[in-house]
Formats: sequence, C-alpha cells, structure tokens
Amino acid sequence: MAHAHPAVDFETEPARYRHWRLDIDGAVATLVMDVREDGGLSPDYRLKLNSYDLGVDIELADALQRLRFEHPDVRVVIVGSARERLFCAGANIMMLRGASHALKVNFCKFTNETRLALEEASRESGIRFLAAVNGTCAGGGYELALACDEILLVDDGSSAVSLPEAPLLGVLPGTGGLTRLVDKRRVRRDLADAFSTLIEGIKGKRAVAWRLVDAIAPTTRFQEAVRTRAAELAQTAPGKSGPGVKLGALQPTVTDASITYSTVSVSFNRARRTADLTVQAPADPQPSTPSDIQAAGDRFWPLRAFRELDDALLRLRLNEPEIGVVIVRTEGDPDAVLTVDRTLVEHRDHWLVREIILQMKRTLKRLDLTARTFFACIEPGSAFAGSLFELSLASDRAYMLHDDDEANVVALSAMNGGLLPMSNGLSRLQTRFLAEPDKPAQLLAVGEKLNAAEAEEAGLVTFAPDPIDWDDEVRLAIEGRAACSPDAMTGLEANLRFAGPETMETKIFGRLTAWQNWIFQRPNAVGDKGALKAYGGSGRPEFDWERT
Repeated sequence: MAHAHPAVDFETEPARYRHWRLDIDGAVATLVMDVREDGGLSPDYRLKLNSYDLGVDIELADALQRLRFEHPDVRVVIVGSARERLFCAGANIMMLRGASHALKVNFCKFTNETRLALEEASRESGIRFLAAVNGTCAGGGYELALACDEILLVDDGSSAVSLPEAPLLGVLPGTGGLTRLVDKRRVRRDLADAFSTLIEGIKGKRAVAWRLVDAIAPTTRFQEAVRTRAAELAQTAPGKSGPGVKLGALQPTVTDASITYSTVSVSFNRARRTADLTVQAPADPQPSTPSDIQAAGDRFWPLRAFRELDDALLRLRLNEPEIGVVIVRTEGDPDAVLTVDRTLVEHRDHWLVREIILQMKRTLKRLDLTARTFFACIEPGSAFAGSLFELSLASDRAYMLHDDDEANVVALSAMNGGLLPMSNGLSRLQTRFLAEPDKPAQLLAVGEKLNAAEAEEAGLVTFAPDPIDWDDEVRLAIEGRAACSPDAMTGLEANLRFAGPETMETKIFGRLTAWQNWIFQRPNAVGDKGALKAYGGSGRPEFDWERT
C-alpha cells in the first residue's frame, strides 16, 4: 500500500533546514548534505546513508534560490557531504517503494527542476558548482554531482560513482542521469551502457578516463584539492555586486477551498475537479530603477507574484492530484504590467533584475511541466499583457470574450520576445508559430493592445466567443476536458507542449513523462515480486521476461 503523506509545504529557510548546511565564506559557499535519518516527510522510512526524499530536495531548492538572491557575491558553491566516506546514496528506496505513483513521478520532476535550476545558475548567473565527492556516490547522489560544473572524486581505493537503478531496482536513473551522461558529459554510449548496469560503479582513474568525473585526489589531499579548485573557479566566474535581497516567507492562507497569497489565488471546485488560478497585476506604483528595486526587495511585484505562482503550482502538483483542469485568469490594469516589463527589459543587465527575470522564466517552465490542463479565460478586467500574457501562451487553450464594446484586450511586450524561453530554448511565441518564423517579430512590432477579434486573427488566442455563446462554450470545454482520462491528457499535453527543437532539458522531461510514468507502474518494478518491492528483503525479484 502506498504511504499517505500530509500536504507538502514548499516554504523553508536556512534556520529551519534539517538536512543541509549552507556556509558562506566570501566568494565561496559550501552546501553540505547531512541528512537526518528521522527527518523524512513520512515516518514510514528512514533516510539512511545520506539518501533523500522530497523534503531534502525542497531544502536544496531553497538554498539555491537564496544563493542567487541573497548572496550575489558568491561565485563558487562546493556541494559536499558531512558524512565520512559517503557523499549520497541517492533517492531513498524505501520511500520510493512505498510512495504513490503520483508522488514518485512528481518527486522525480521536482528533483530535476532543481538540478536544472542549479545548471541555469552556472550558465546565467555565473555561479560555478563543484561536487566534492568524498565517498560512495550512487543513483540520485551521482545525478546531483552530474548537475554540477565539475566533479572531484576521492581516490581511496573504494569510493565510486554509480547509477545502479536498472540492475538493482528495475527502474531508471531517469531524473536526468542517463541524459546527462551522454548529452552533458559526452560519455561514450557503449561506456555509458556498461556503467549503467554495474551495481558497484566505477572508481579512480577509470572514472576520469570514462569522463564520469573530472578529477581524483587521494584522501590525504582531497580537502586541499577541493579548496584549490574552488579558488580557481572563483577566479574565472563573473563577479556581481550586492547587497543581496532577503526572500521573506510567502505565508499563504490555505483552506480546503482555496490558497490565497498577496497577488495569487487558487480556488477549488472539487466536484468538477477544476481550479481557478488568478494572478493580480500590480495595484501600486512599482520601482523603476535598480536602486529602488533593490530597496523594494521581495515586495517588487514580479518577484513576489512569480514566487507565489511557483508555490501555487507546486502545491497543485503534490497536494491536489484530482484537480485536472486549471482555469487561468488575471485581474487588474494591463498597463501596469507593461510598465513593469519596460523596467525589467531596460535594466536586465543588472544582477538583481536578471535574477528576477530568470525566476519568472523558471516559474513559467514549471507551469509548462505541470501535468494539468490549463485553459486561459480572458475577460474584461483581465491583465493578460506582456509577462502575464505568457500565462495565456503557456496554457493549452485560450478563450477570449469578444465583448460588444471591445474593451477586452491583450497586449505583448518585449518580455514576450525571448527573455522567458521554454525548455526547448524558444519563446512561447516562437513555439506557437513554428510554421511562421517571422510572425513573432511582426506581432511584437505592433505595439498596440488587441481586441478579441484581432487577437484571434493574429493567432494569439484559440477561440473568441461572443457574449451569447461565451458561458456555454467555456463551460462545455472545461467539462469535456475534466471528463477525459487523466493519463491520456498527461501524455497529450506533454507531447504538444514539447513542440520545436529538442534540448537536453526537453529530453529529460519527455523521457520522465514517458519512461518513468510507464516503468513506475510496471510489475517488474513495483509488482509484489518486482525489483523495487523485493529490494532489502529476503527474496529475489521475479520478472515478466517479455520485451514490450
């Protein structure tokens, strides 16, 4: 039977960490993993050997976010372990064995989003990550190391890196492990094949020769080698100037009927299996210079609104599995959004503004990767403009009321022109108009608000019913979608959202949707005598030997 788990809270802070320690020493930060065995989200398993569950990853994601916003002087992060001769044993197997299918998949998804955020911090924010692998590094532990820029492995005659999921558990290192081996580290396919079926892994000079790690160092010189390499990386990383911005708690009001933040709200209609997700445009004047933005800190509307939206999406994923359709709405003055967008674009080279834009990008990608149907409803009083119009572009369909006085409008801004790309590397406009590559630039050049007829003609909305048809058409669309098989909709949406070019990121999530969804339900892994169920017991797994 799957473990029941309480509603997951994604908010934390360093003072509340149970599994990580974050130390800052000038340009070098050390992020040390020291997992409490009794600190799991459920009491039904113990987090032995620095293994992790979702709660451990929530703290890691929080630490990465705070490094980017609160510590702009940090140029290098050493990711290490407090345990002797042990880096990380990966995802906790007993947790996976007892978790519901939905929790397994969403755990894998969140874990990989966090690792991609780490890689983005290196690519976009100039923070280098050095994995100091001081001992056993298996499964998800090695996948964490793979997400770092460099891996330094202790050469003590026994410490190895490994991806033992396939031979040991009948599942995959599918949270980016296999993809990063061949796409990121350029490990030869034949060597990757051999490595991924060796339970004991690869150590020492062979690990370097196979490109599994970057360097090795003997036990007596390991810590010195870590410090030396971190100092070298700090010299090459681009610098930023502080001071940082403190990220305060979001503190939503959560009831059975709704989740309410300062700018975002979610209300549930459980009988219909739907939710209304509403984002408010800024109501007060917003700062327009970097110094004023710095002074406003986490109260600056785009940072606050998209942090709240991110938290709402995560709560929908993990805590509301039966909500199948989300109706996306906005409220407020579209001009207020366009004014903020102009500020962001004008000052995008400032470190804090850049981090805010990247946070917006990550949140929108979180929406892209959430297995729920999203329908945007654009009505009079909406603020679907610029960065908030991305919510409509990210939705599976957009319905826009064609009102008689044509007061219902949408608008684009420079923020729609590539600053908020999808996992495929394209803007949502480019992804929408793959058959018309010149059209995004043409639409961005219009510079005017579009009414429903103009927006439908431009291809920016799916349907524009008139007031007579609006209620019935939108209602029937939502009811029809909510009545479809959720499995079929997850597959359909993921296929259509991944339009355009393939990247390492789209491969990871496409494979996660297909491979992990499938393997985590197959009896060879999770059946009564499957490998995941048999692990740690006295019996051996029994497989259905048919290839499918």
